Amino acid sequence: MSPPPAPPDLGELYQQVILDHNRNPRNFKRLDAANRRAEGNNPLCGDRIQLFVQVDGDTISDIGFQMPQGSGCAISKASASLMTDAVKRKPVAEAEAMFQAFRDMLAGGTNAPGKLAAFSGVRAFPSRIKCANLAWHALHAALQNSAEPVTTESARDF
Repeated sequence: MSPPPAPPDLGELYQQVILDHNRNPRNFKRLDAANRRAEGNNPLCGDRIQLFVQVDGDTISDIGFQMPQGSGCAISKASASLMTDAVKRKPVAEAEAMFQAFRDMLAGGTNAPGKLAAFSGVRAFPSRIKCANLAWHALHAALQNSAEPVTTESARDF
């Protein structure tokens, strides 16, 4: 009798999560009724995102994103998908805390909660950190009601 197969390593599981969210992005939609919006641009990679957030009271009741055809790499799209899943139906303050935790994780800190930890491996590829962070900075801008588009070339904390 052969031994049971070894479980996949954590890096492999994380890669599967990222690939799934890239191929089947969650909340990939325009929200015409959104009361918060933001646009983000990463000119080095070509990533562009439009983020739509519906805030009711102090809770994110709905969220969606779009990336113009061909303008989002796998890391950027998967990050936006996982982000929208993580913050939907959460208080704004909790979403802002997740933004900080995700940003800290990519800067070398402790892992972000849940499936967001899938992006911890991006730290090994510094040029991809901006791709993973773009949607999160767009979320932060939307929640702050900032009218300025987010760009990876002007934000000091990317």
